[in-house]
Amino acid sequence: MALHEQHPLKIYNSLSAEKELFTPIHKGSIGMYVCGPTVYSKVHLGNVRTFMSFDMIYRYLQHLNYTVRYVRNITDAGHLTDDGSAENDRFVKQSRLEKLEPMEVVQKYTVYFHSILEKFNLLPPTIEPTATGHIIEQIELAQKLIELGLAYESQGSVYFDVAAYNQKGLNYGELNNRNVDELLANTRDLDGQNEKKNPQDFALWKNASPAHIMRWNSPWGAGFPGWHLECTAMSTKYLGDHFDIHGGGMDLKFPHHECEIAQGKGCNGVSPVNYWMHANMLTLNGLRMSKSSGNYVLPHELIEGTSSLFEKAFHPSIIRFCFMQAHYRSVLDLSNEALLASEKGFSRLMEAVKLAHELPASANSTLPISTWIAQCYEAMNDDFNTPILIAHLFEGAKFVNLVNDGKEQLTSADLSLLQNTLTTFIYEVLGVENESLASNASEKLDGTVSLLIQMRNEARAAKNFALSDQIRDQLLHIGIQLKDGKDGTTFSY
Repeated sequence: MALHEQHPLKIYNSLSAEKELFTPIHKGSIGMYVCGPTVYSKVHLGNVRTFMSFDMIYRYLQHLNYTVRYVRNITDAGHLTDDGSAENDRFVKQSRLEKLEPMEVVQKYTVYFHSILEKFNLLPPTIEPTATGHIIEQIELAQKLIELGLAYESQGSVYFDVAAYNQKGLNYGELNNRNVDELLANTRDLDGQNEKKNPQDFALWKNASPAHIMRWNSPWGAGFPGWHLECTAMSTKYLGDHFDIHGGGMDLKFPHHECEIAQGKGCNGVSPVNYWMHANMLTLNGLRMSKSSGNYVLPHELIEGTSSLFEKAFHPSIIRFCFMQAHYRSVLDLSNEALLASEKGFSRLMEAVKLAHELPASANSTLPISTWIAQCYEAMNDDFNTPILIAHLFEGAKFVNLVNDGKEQLTSADLSLLQNTLTTFIYEVLGVENESLASNASEKLDGTVSLLIQMRNEARAAKNFALSDQIRDQLLHIGIQLKDGKDGTTFSY
């Protein structure tokens, strides 16, 4: 019997605002789509938390022996800040600021995104499609909606007709459980009011001005896709018109996910997703993260210890463990104190895991190992409740210490269950790595770099500047930057 048959799972569905028993469309298989990053700048910690939450969910579903097709997109076109003009396209603005082509900007920040997620030990998705790689599918979707009377062309742009959609009884606003007027009161018009029939209509395709760099030919002229259409095109291409789970940050519920539902139902006559899941936001020192206020830290700054808001560097496993100590639907406040506490707690777990493999077996068991294992699964099956799971893992660590102190005993079979359950939930489900092993690897790397710096100094002293520059440039090529100062040469990753 598969683990998912032994352990029924409940998921909080944003559509019903209730926890529901999870039943996949196809027995034993799951289709899951998560809205990925918009790669015009460095991914921030709030984004990382969202992707980490769904990585944990992906890991647990796989642990339950489900076959999961996990699709997470890259948004690399069509993201506007204020209106449809080239001046307010985030990719165009960033390309001008950095004096790069838009696709150079895309590549630069996609590489950064992947490098950060790798540091935090996130598994890659099954498929990672890009918006620019699916222009044809997006044009076809817009055409179909026009044919169905649910969209219209205006001045080279195409808009979804919310009034026509509601007239068919399809209820735009169902995900947020509010009517259109309420939703509009909490958002801004981003699409050019003069072109639309009604304020609530949203862009499927935008006409591109001659100044707009990112543009593609379409039946309505040169333009680029609307943000909402991109995800509908990619999710339905790889998961079908109706799939199991759609995830993303809480900030995407409106308008993005609301529009995705309307596009899917409008095109295919069926609600596209059974379970909508939303991860909550990350705050910093009790306040919303903001670049303008300085209450802001990038992932690499936290890892490298270069942020003035934190007293030291923190290993990615410590940060990940800290994130897992809050439920994915709860607001998580990140602070120096929270990370220090997580570091101590994680160290205790690592010590217990190591010690668990050194314990002697006894003829009898005096600890309720089977009950404890069931509690671990109950926590995860209750909408992926990682804080409760971690509390049970600390209880497992207490078991280890009691046996080690000779106060309790376990048979060989129960000892094996304790060892396997600790390692499975800590490493495979929560997705943290053994921080001590990673620290050893980091120390070895630091030692290697220090040796190369010494060789470079010797080359400079011998006036062998070609070798000196070669060492500096090759280290920079792999992401290690040397800084020469009056006190010597330092380095950073």
